[in-house]
Amino acid sequence: MPQKATVGFKNRDIISIHDFSKDEIQHILKVAKVYKDRPHPGLLKGTILASLFFEPSTRTRFSFESAMERLGGSVISLADAKSSSSSKGESLSDSIRIVEKYCDVIVMRHPLEGAARLAAEISKNPVINGGDGANQHPTQTFLDLFSIQETQKKLSGLHVALVGDLKYGRTTHSLAYALALFGAKLYFVAPQSLQMPDHIMRNLKKIKAKYSFHTHPDQLMSKLDIFYATRIQRERFPDPLEYEKVEGIYVITNKLLKKVKKNFRILHPLPRVNEINYEVDDTPYAYYFEQANNGLYVRQALLALIMGKAS
Repeated sequence: MPQKATVGFKNRDIISIHDFSKDEIQHILKVAKVYKDRPHPGLLKGTILASLFFEPSTRTRFSFESAMERLGGSVISLADAKSSSSSKGESLSDSIRIVEKYCDVIVMRHPLEGAARLAAEISKNPVINGGDGANQHPTQTFLDLFSIQETQKKLSGLHVALVGDLKYGRTTHSLAYALALFGAKLYFVAPQSLQMPDHIMRNLKKIKAKYSFHTHPDQLMSKLDIFYATRIQRERFPDPLEYEKVEGIYVITNKLLKKVKKNFRILHPLPRVNEINYEVDDTPYAYYFEQANNGLYVRQALLALIMGKAS
């Protein structure tokens, strides 16, 4: 397999949050703040991003494509696997070998766990994981951390509830690990059938994460800084009957927010279905739309860093 020559962030793959140290995460957030405060048009002029989405996406795909274009680069895009040669039986490895000829960096979402790592091993160009099955979503974690730091003015020692689909929710898998690096107390709120998978828990135990398991958030609300809600992902369930048992199990309403702290904020990777009542949108605690907006600046920072245009 081709080996990428990396110096710091330049030419680096972004596949898993486990590949980044605490200091590296903080540096990415620092660069993202620079891009949020001041536009950098033309920085990546002549650079081409291949946007390969074998699964549906709105925020991740649009924010990456917008990030590249706002930095002066251009985008070639696949937003429907049916329109690619994979529908004809072409292997992922062959697809990557072809696509890398047409671009400088690849961002990819794929339904199979490990697909992004495979793509990175094959491609001579940097590969960014936009989500691989129920495994990892590292760039979502960076924007989540950026949003948490923006609202709390720190990342260390926070009380964070991760709520909903923790079994299939790749955003919570990546975020739990990153928050644990910063000493957060984690509250895993889910029905037993959707609790954190064993392999995620093994990784958390290795870094001595502080956590507890819960089936409802009621008794936690007054101590929380961040409530990270997730939807129950119908598309990940092998059995529709199992989905129906947990559909709508957690719904955030204003009633649930009566005893929260002033700094309390609600995040959500979106899209939401029914897990956050629309009345919550008008409270000072709702931060999920600002969170989505922060994806633009974080992904600008990542593209600039791996293209060697930021340090």
